[in-house]
Amino acid sequence: MTDRPKTPMLDRVHLPADMKALSDRELRQLADELRAETISAVSVTGGHLGAGLGVVELTVALHAVFDTPRDKLIWDVGHQSYPHKILTGRRERIRTLRMKDGLSGFTKRSESVFDPFGAAHSSTSISAALGFAVARDLGGDGGDVVAVIGDGAMSAGMAYEALNNAGHLKKRLFVVLNDNEMSIAPPVGAMSAYLTRLYAGAPFHELKAVARGAISLLPEPLQEGARRAKEMLKGIAVGGTLFEELGFSYVGPIDGHDLDQLLPLLRAVKARATGPMLIHVITRKGKGYAPAERAADRGHATAKFDVLTGAQVKAASNAPSYTKVFAQSLIREAEADSRIVAVTAAMPDGTGLNLFAERFPRRCFDVGIAEQHAVTFCAGMAAGGMKPFCALYSTFLQRGYDQVVHDVAIQRLPVRFAIDRAGLVGADGATHAGAFDVAFLANLPGFVVMAAADEAELVHMVATAAAHDAGPIAFRYPRGEGAGVEMPERGVPLEIGRGRIIAEGGRVAILSFGTRLAEVMAAREALAARGLAPTVADARFAKPLDRELILRLVAEHEALICVEEGAVGGFGSHVAQLLAEEGVFDRGLKFRSMVLPDIFIDQMSPEDMYAVAGMNAPQIEAKVLEVLGVTVAGIRSRA
Repeated sequence: MTDRPKTPMLDRVHLPADMKALSDRELRQLADELRAETISAVSVTGGHLGAGLGVVELTVALHAVFDTPRDKLIWDVGHQSYPHKILTGRRERIRTLRMKDGLSGFTKRSESVFDPFGAAHSSTSISAALGFAVARDLGGDGGDVVAVIGDGAMSAGMAYEALNNAGHLKKRLFVVLNDNEMSIAPPVGAMSAYLTRLYAGAPFHELKAVARGAISLLPEPLQEGARRAKEMLKGIAVGGTLFEELGFSYVGPIDGHDLDQLLPLLRAVKARATGPMLIHVITRKGKGYAPAERAADRGHATAKFDVLTGAQVKAASNAPSYTKVFAQSLIREAEADSRIVAVTAAMPDGTGLNLFAERFPRRCFDVGIAEQHAVTFCAGMAAGGMKPFCALYSTFLQRGYDQVVHDVAIQRLPVRFAIDRAGLVGADGATHAGAFDVAFLANLPGFVVMAAADEAELVHMVATAAAHDAGPIAFRYPRGEGAGVEMPERGVPLEIGRGRIIAEGGRVAILSFGTRLAEVMAAREALAARGLAPTVADARFAKPLDRELILRLVAEHEALICVEEGAVGGFGSHVAQLLAEEGVFDRGLKFRSMVLPDIFIDQMSPEDMYAVAGMNAPQIEAKVLEVLGVTVAGIRSRA
């Protein structure tokens, strides 16, 4: 008689409460199955693989020991939350990650009660955890609070502000420092080096033995001696810790992939902790999947891939990405001008500055997840006579806005802001949308704000920024491939504040700002078939506006429509202000401004996002017909 096949452990766990009945051996089996399920799911959807694989055992241990969702488990950034989602009732939907109407790629309060705090930007978890702990002690929701933060996220000042405050308040909370020596890019800075020293030369096997022993589990007569041994060992190994000076009890470092260490330690600290405690675990990003472990970024972000080989399935491209065009253009400018330097915040690959760093390693700086510092660092270099390009995603530039105002704009320092991921970005959803930069930059005195209509225009805007020494200047461009236009050999500086006519027409003028120009031209073609071809212009600049061009358009047309990939308050609002001051509306001009709607748009393809926003060619066509009073019957939205 043959043995009946065993039910997979993962099939027995629908919610974390189901893990309470499992033995430690069964939890180890669960972790193995959870890793395999995570790999399988991401191979279908694409997404952030490496971070999740690095915390599989930690995820199992935390949910097995703590009582989520009563106990609050807060994942910093959220890249590593896929295994957490599988264990918290979302396994059946895990293959909808980052898709339209599917699961978010990050933690999200509206998605599950097991996601107490949404996160897609880094370094917020300790602040949020302290907030939950204070709320609990003031009569709010009960339970413990656990924040899991990576060593890369510890490069951001906000994490230290929270640690300092938590140590002062002495509230019971747990911070798990997930130390994998890697954020998205290799980590930089003194903190990373400090964490490395904590275990690089230490008697690590002895530290592991201390952790496995979990002092509080020892018989009482032995606990005091063990405590003295632990302090002596820690002093020999690391000379004390910064975290204890900040008011945290410190435990570690321990092996974050060894459940025989994690489980007894977490049980011990949960039973005995009275104030803030930091648990330092060592993990490996991409753990357990060889292709991820071999990859330079440890499988941080992948397209769909073959599980057996790790080979990613990527669509063939006939046009270069905007990011690559920016990097190559900046390299050409830097070859001609030794004062050009480049700065990014933990995104060298994402911004293309990895290519710049290969060519000019002494002139390229990755400051870690520290956008505020990146901006003021650039301001200092500009004041010192250099030409800094600050390359950040639009959504991350938001984190350094006070520095943009106070340290750059007020001092009129010529910092060049290269704003990647402008507009709607697709699978990363609302948290990564580049919707607000035009509005928050164009309202600053002395700022020049540009948007590239295509990749050739981006080349010219890099040259324009390099040549501009009169004050701060920014240019924005989207994620993804260019339009496939003919590329110039070298960028030519544009005249500041001058747009261009793309096509002459009649009755209606469409003034485009950014890469919606391709959709505008598609709408014009459809309208031309109706005998209503509009004039199309590319504004190029939101600030300063091309006053002469705009007033010419309104003088020669009965209607003007502005189109931009940004929120209200940006380009169209500045045009409306100009027209109001000129008294144009008193003369009967029909004016419309097509902007992103006043909602946050969840993850889906960029084309679907722009359909929701009403900014694809069919909606632009419909807007022209509407403003002219022509029936829109038969106009269909492309979704």
